[in-house]
Amino acid sequence: MCCWLACKTGPWQAHGDPSHVACQRRPLLVSSHPCPITLSSISAVPAKPRRKSPALWPRILLLAVLTAVAWLGWVVVIPVDLPQSPYKLTIGPNRTLGQVARSLADEGVIRNRNIMMLLGRMQGMDRKIKAGLYQFSDSASMWDILQRLADGHPDEASLTLIEGWNFRQFRQAIDRNPDIKHEARDLTDAQLLQQLGLDGVQAEGLFFPSTYLFTPGSSDLELYRRAYNTMQQKLDAAWSARKADLPYHTPYELLIMASLVEKETSLDADRPLVAAVFVNRLNKGMRLQTDPSVIYGMGSAYHGNISKADLRRDTPYNTYTRNGLTPTPIAMPGKAALDAAANPANSSALYFVAKGDGSSYFSATLDEHNQAVRKYILKKGSND
Repeated sequence: MCCWLACKTGPWQAHGDPSHVACQRRPLLVSSHPCPITLSSISAVPAKPRRKSPALWPRILLLAVLTAVAWLGWVVVIPVDLPQSPYKLTIGPNRTLGQVARSLADEGVIRNRNIMMLLGRMQGMDRKIKAGLYQFSDSASMWDILQRLADGHPDEASLTLIEGWNFRQFRQAIDRNPDIKHEARDLTDAQLLQQLGLDGVQAEGLFFPSTYLFTPGSSDLELYRRAYNTMQQKLDAAWSARKADLPYHTPYELLIMASLVEKETSLDADRPLVAAVFVNRLNKGMRLQTDPSVIYGMGSAYHGNISKADLRRDTPYNTYTRNGLTPTPIAMPGKAALDAAANPANSSALYFVAKGDGSSYFSATLDEHNQAVRKYILKKGSND
């Protein structure tokens, strides 16, 4: 029996001897007789190439990358652990992203500073951090913090200087402000003025009372300069708009008058009238006799009340014992007081007395004034 099988290069013939295989280039013929298949014949048949299954490691690597990205995204967007809300973060000049991240990690705000540094560098935020004070709510994430720092819009801090404060109170307010970089705290008044280029002058009254907005971390010297420059601008404007024939001859004398007006009344409507009283008295050669000047001259000896002995005790600022204006301002006058000193009311009043409601009663004669004193001071005292 025999059968014809095809080989790689053509048909081959298997004879009765299983070991004898001849491969010939002939067409394949199949006989009707069964053809025995031997092991040698099977082994001679070329195996069909197997398809290689894809390697697993690229899939594993991709899965690991996706997992890492998902975890990183979760860490970046979940709220950070703020110790309080709002949380204040102060960034000093020339601070790096690494320093900021380390500080936040040390406070327990973020869990991993390396992630913050990596994310910031990937986004180019590490070169955009701006100095200042930033406030964050308890819903802030690491991404929120990075964006705020990179945007460079810190929350503004403010300093309010009150009209009528003296320079000592002015300095105390600046020294207590936590958002200011304190460079002048240990300086004397003279040393501070020297730093501002103001040698040989008295500080009182030279700084304008207002609310000043500033970038947290700003130097206190910069705030002093701003307040000084603002006062000079306001004073120059008032001096330029002043009435003619006033009894003061320099802007500084107008500033002194404005400080006296500022301390006598907080009522805007009364300020021009108070200024008129002082101007009228100066024109007549009368002493100003204003209690706030006596109090200022007493310094630390003042404890809330002044006596007749205090009014008789001579100091450079006692306008009961000395003629004319005080040697310096006694407070920081605001714009309304400056305007009143430059443009007093058209009044012949020479006296005024407090009515007890914040306003004053103005009189042109001593008799009228004494009646007002009995009405508003003595009668009130007897009823108390």
